[in-house]
Amino acid sequence: MSRLNLLEETRYEKVPVTVYHDQHEASRAVAHRIAALIKVKQAKGEKTVLGLATGATPVGVYAELARLHREEGLSFRDVITFNLDEYYPMQPTAPQSYVRFMDENLFNHIDIDKANVNIPDGTLPLDQIPAFCLEYERKIEALGGLDLQVLGIGRTGHIGFNEPGSAPNSGTRLVTLDDLTRRDASRDFGGKENVPTKAITMGIGTIFKAREIVLMAWNGKKASIVRKAVEGEISGEVPATYLQLSDNVEFVLDQDAAMDLTRYGTPWLVKDCLWDAALTRKAVLWLSEHVKKPILKLTEEDYNAHGMAQLGVNRGPVYNINIDVFNQLQHTITGWPGGKPNSDDTQRPERAEPAKKRVLIFSPHPDDDVISMGGTFIRLVDQGHDVHVAYQTSGNTAVWDDDVLRYMEFAIDFSRSIGHDGESLTSVYEQMRTFIGQKHPNQVDTPEIQNVKAFIRKSEAIAGARYAGLPDDHIHFQALPFYESGKTKKNPVTDKDIELTMELLQKVKPHQVFAAGDFEDPHGTHIVCFNIIVEALRRLRTQGEEWVKDCWLWMYRGAWHEFETHEIEMAVPLSPQEVERKRIAIFKHQSQKDRPVFPGDDEREFWVRAQERNRETARRYDQLGLADYEAMEAFVRYHY
Repeated sequence: MSRLNLLEETRYEKVPVTVYHDQHEASRAVAHRIAALIKVKQAKGEKTVLGLATGATPVGVYAELARLHREEGLSFRDVITFNLDEYYPMQPTAPQSYVRFMDENLFNHIDIDKANVNIPDGTLPLDQIPAFCLEYERKIEALGGLDLQVLGIGRTGHIGFNEPGSAPNSGTRLVTLDDLTRRDASRDFGGKENVPTKAITMGIGTIFKAREIVLMAWNGKKASIVRKAVEGEISGEVPATYLQLSDNVEFVLDQDAAMDLTRYGTPWLVKDCLWDAALTRKAVLWLSEHVKKPILKLTEEDYNAHGMAQLGVNRGPVYNINIDVFNQLQHTITGWPGGKPNSDDTQRPERAEPAKKRVLIFSPHPDDDVISMGGTFIRLVDQGHDVHVAYQTSGNTAVWDDDVLRYMEFAIDFSRSIGHDGESLTSVYEQMRTFIGQKHPNQVDTPEIQNVKAFIRKSEAIAGARYAGLPDDHIHFQALPFYESGKTKKNPVTDKDIELTMELLQKVKPHQVFAAGDFEDPHGTHIVCFNIIVEALRRLRTQGEEWVKDCWLWMYRGAWHEFETHEIEMAVPLSPQEVERKRIAIFKHQSQKDRPVFPGDDEREFWVRAQERNRETARRYDQLGLADYEAMEAFVRYHY
């Protein structure tokens, strides 16, 4: 691409942006950039002064730096570090402390002199914080400033803990955390109520003085705030926009974090495009929603006024384009998610044959099946398909402690009612009650408590699947080992997780697999579970299992985020009665109702989220000029 074309394509971007295929590639690139800086400084006999960040974003960078030290001899003896921030108050030994984070992810794996490590002190008395902050600034200045500052970006647009309203010349100081920031951290603390309300943070003015600034962002959760930071107006409401004033900044993104930038989200506004079917469909649906007209009412003037003249010229007349896109969208709608028997399936999302399919629905947590595709689940059963459901994890970290005590009290009473003395149960109950009464935030439960929480989720899942019409022998509980840590932070996936999934797939030999394709869930469990399924299918195919060739994998999305309309390949409409049946299936998960343990940043109950999301999908189809349904569940086929 010529420099002129690149400038045209990125003309909305007010800072340099580099986009990598994925976060792993991007993390390696940033790590090697840091390593090169260290080597150049070392060759001059100088120390390297780094500003470091915490959180999930830089973990890959630190892992690669540790590898470079371990395998390629990169030395950190002449490196001095200053961390951006720390919660206040915070003990350095606490699991959530950034001292511990940095030790576990970087410092314990390299040869840095701990005397050269500087992290804000979360243990100071309140009246000593101003002096500490001034000294923090003085130390940075005495070393000649930061050579390179690594940043992430929060969903409020904060850098460090510089929340909305921070001044561009702010220095290191104590700040109050935004509510969204605390909600995002709630999983690490076992609930938002346990997240500190304050933090000590390096200021925007301090960050701005660094000779190089690298801001990193991964995944679609960050896409909207990245666009504001890169393309938006400079504003205290989005502190990261102040970086637009720097000549030394670069945003390093993966493809998902970059997807809302104009050159990726609506590329026809900045360049001539190769108008394949997918881009044409995306652009026409965007135009229809943008000008608030049904697809078939879009005109040549609409195309010309919104950057799509090239499409009209290359593939027009525009009315023919409209009809083609309308028909594509119409063909995604089906009341037969397992395929319609004895019918022409050339324009349908699923095959007509076999008329009765073996179907395996994977549910990462014990309620994702009914929350995400409960209407389709019930319809597949009603239409006579051989449906199985597999609950991939126990979900035992997402049950309130008082529910454990309530169920134990029931078990004791029931035991006594049938003639048992219940002494052993009572003893365990008393131990549980004592533990829960002294329990620290995010403390790992005892095995007995973990088991009761898993049994609660299991009984609810059985009730929901039975309501959908499944016999008990079609309900499978995998309890994949990666999840069973008892912690919100899970173990790495191993071959055992994949082998268990292969065994189930081989047992059912499904024609259809449904899996959670919503990778924005706050637990991070969905993408792990999805990757296990894909790897299991790939291994079975490699082993020569013939049935895998005819197995289609459909992705659904859960309570967190829906597919974009242009992505949808199968839309299953739900009648008012089916919406009600889905709601009842969700209600079977009583422990997740009213106030779930991990609600994310949406405080609505799961059934409300699901119902409103399904109705919104139907509304979007209606506004595009298609039939007006009560609700719709959406799916995208994944080619593995």
